[in-house]
Amino acid sequence: MTNELHAERLTEVVRRYCDVGKSSEALPHEVDAKGRLMLLDTVGCMLAARSAPEVAAFEAGFSRLDAGSFCFPGGPGLTTLGAAAVGAMAATWDEACEGLALAHGRPGVPVVAALLPQALARDVTVGELIGALVAGYEVGARAGAWLRIPPGMHVDANWPSLGVAAGVARLLALPAGLAMAAINTAACQLPASLYLPVAAGANARNTYLAHSAWLGILATLSAAGGVTAPQDALTHYALNYSAAGDEPLIDPARLLLLEAYFKPHAAVRHAHYGAEAARLLRGGLGGRTENIDAITLSVYAEAQTYCGNRDAQTPIQAQFSLSFGVAAGLRHGGIDAGIYREDQFHDAELRRLERLVRVKIDPALGESGRRGARLDIVTAGEARSARVTTIKGDPAMPMSTAEVAEKFLRYAATSVPAGRARDFAAQLVDCDSTTPFRDIWNRLF
Repeated sequence: MTNELHAERLTEVVRRYCDVGKSSEALPHEVDAKGRLMLLDTVGCMLAARSAPEVAAFEAGFSRLDAGSFCFPGGPGLTTLGAAAVGAMAATWDEACEGLALAHGRPGVPVVAALLPQALARDVTVGELIGALVAGYEVGARAGAWLRIPPGMHVDANWPSLGVAAGVARLLALPAGLAMAAINTAACQLPASLYLPVAAGANARNTYLAHSAWLGILATLSAAGGVTAPQDALTHYALNYSAAGDEPLIDPARLLLLEAYFKPHAAVRHAHYGAEAARLLRGGLGGRTENIDAITLSVYAEAQTYCGNRDAQTPIQAQFSLSFGVAAGLRHGGIDAGIYREDQFHDAELRRLERLVRVKIDPALGESGRRGARLDIVTAGEARSARVTTIKGDPAMPMSTAEVAEKFLRYAATSVPAGRARDFAAQLVDCDSTTPFRDIWNRLF
């Protein structure tokens, strides 16, 4: 019966956030503000990743196949579908994008990737775009909390498409019934996307959210055209193909978008604690690391399980590496997207520090779901230590508007002149909701 109740709750959420009759209602200020920051942060991640050769080639390949009217700053023409795929891949490329602990994934990335080119093609307002983002996020986040994936699978090509379907349905002003038809159409074909590429150090994982964006768009346009889906498709999937358990029901009025986190570091969340402790110690060293000759990281067990990679040979391995995160924190004061580009990735001092890191499990840090890290180093014969139990992005310490905007400026720098990036960020954060989104987007060019 639990799965049926979850399906009913999701239907209530669709009625609340996707129904065409509610499309003109103003969002609460804090929800609108968080949605704008999510859009800003995700676009920043997209722009940063376009300096990666693989992403640039992916973008160029779609343009050669069929050039359209959308383009990223300085980039070739893309169709709306091509732009959705490129945007989704780019946003997750450096592992710097948003996330939601409850969903064990990033519900917003494929929604933003799907909506961005659609918003420009349909010339919608900023308010309409953020309303669609909120609708997609609330559905996707709940799907992630409910439809847990079996061992060996990865979430990105799975339930996120359900949120995309909801967000695109809201943007198209479809009634709630058609939005649910789109979600059920997507539920009929959720893939068994594997965790294997991450374990193997292969970046095929970065295509998964592009798949989710496409599936959500496909399902919504199908529903809008009259294609039907079984009304119990979600329940059937949950019962037979997911690892859904006795997950608690979530109140439809609870806005999960407000619980989303933004990342100060470009790495999986488990690596942030060690990186932040390293940043603190680096400050006391004046940035000098050459005399460090011993490093010990004490951390909770789950972090080691998911981020035990050593001597990472590919960026995706490094993004899931506690030792690489510590080394980056000591060497550079943090983990930014640029560290995964060839010139920084094989830096000799960074690699020397990474080899020094010894990881220990501290059982006390894993009790009652607590997270944190202690970092001990020895430099020039002197022992130093730092302990971190809360990091930026945690509910108790959210990144501020200024911090998200500053991250955007750093990440956009490879694609957009600083003045244009600053103008875009300021206007997106502060403009009236009736402003055409095209007017804001064009400030990047």
